[in-house]
Amino acid sequence: MEQDLRGFIERVKSQNPSEVIRVQEEIDPKYEISTLIMELEKARRCPLTIFDNIKGHAISVVANVLAPRDRLALALEVAPHDLAAEYSKRINQRIDPVEVDEAPFRENVLIGSEADLFKLPILTHFPIDAGPYITAGLVIAKDPETGVETAGYHRMQLKGKDKLGISLHSRQRLWEYFRRSEELGKSLEAAVVLGIHPNISMGSMALVPYHLGKYAAMGGLFGAPLEVARCKTIDLMVPAFAEIVIEGEIVAGERESEGPFAEFTNYACYRSTENVFRVKAIQYRTKPLFQDITPGMSSEHITIVAVQREGDVLNALNRTLPNVKNVHAPVSACGLFHCYISLKKIAEGQAQQAIFTAFSVDHNLKMVVVVDEDVDVFDERQVLWAMATRLQADRGVTIVPQHMGMGCTLDPSSDELSRTSKMGIDATKPLSGFAPTVEMSAEVQKQIRRFMGSFGL
Repeated sequence: MEQDLRGFIERVKSQNPSEVIRVQEEIDPKYEISTLIMELEKARRCPLTIFDNIKGHAISVVANVLAPRDRLALALEVAPHDLAAEYSKRINQRIDPVEVDEAPFRENVLIGSEADLFKLPILTHFPIDAGPYITAGLVIAKDPETGVETAGYHRMQLKGKDKLGISLHSRQRLWEYFRRSEELGKSLEAAVVLGIHPNISMGSMALVPYHLGKYAAMGGLFGAPLEVARCKTIDLMVPAFAEIVIEGEIVAGERESEGPFAEFTNYACYRSTENVFRVKAIQYRTKPLFQDITPGMSSEHITIVAVQREGDVLNALNRTLPNVKNVHAPVSACGLFHCYISLKKIAEGQAQQAIFTAFSVDHNLKMVVVVDEDVDVFDERQVLWAMATRLQADRGVTIVPQHMGMGCTLDPSSDELSRTSKMGIDATKPLSGFAPTVEMSAEVQKQIRRFMGSFGL
């Protein structure tokens, strides 16, 4: 399996040429690309789009790489409905990375005063944003105590030729690594990689223990060691086939206003850790692709988060329950706040067990709905049908008040201490005595397929 973005784009194109579009007409990096992507989404289109004529820039922009589930499934070479299950399995099949001597991103090198962020087509996405933002920059750093690497997405505001604002407000690994480094009085070396294979993006979302690195999880998704190469000015390894690598450090003892920014909940986020990233070098492939993820409540911003959430919940459920069929974190709930679980119930109470198991995986989950195996959790109409016909609220709804939730800047419904209520819904049938579901004859369904061509199906 290829490990570079270019090879993946060719694979998407060979499978469905209409899903890769090159735009040759000039387009403004301020608002126009993000607005076009969102308008296409309204028309239920998420093509992988390459913009070759960016106003004021000589570098192409690629967007929507991660947008639909079937594209992420293609990256793993599985069926879309099997994506979460395959992700949850492979993410634990860790394969250590291998260092390579040659890396395409070394073809062009800008060091020191030559490193100029203004040469990159960094987009301004929405009028609410504080300025241009790098949104698809995967930030790589090492734990100053153990040397274990991490990789994660963090918004980065363009501040100057060699300066980016970065927010570590997720309070996860990169925040902790910087805290440890700053406590030692040192800045934290970091690299920002752009233009990467979707498996690297998905692997970066994995929840792994602090003493383990992310690269082995990415290798598990590829089924082969991730190929990495050394940076030029800092002591870090980065994916060898990245299109662009920005080397630098998150500066100790320095803070500067950053934001607001259009976040995945479709609200502007003013909260920030206000950290500063100083650039030391920029390396890039010849004719690089500058990758952008449309922020706000776009499918691309949400889907990759949803797949990781589904995989983590599925792993937890499979440890405690038999016959779990599928898990879905819908786009309608930002891929994070709601979770639908289907299972074959063999004992009363299993739905409640599934609900509390899911809540234990992630404090951001606000609602978990459990349905029977005959309900497709990827079709919200079927989930709502199950809730409408199999649920009585006084028996099937459990509410947990005053629970830890997401910050009020991302979830305005939470209180000033980021607390939220959680709701579990058991929309499963009782084991006996329930009305039978109306079903078609499987034999006749096969027979009438001969008519489908008349209807364009």
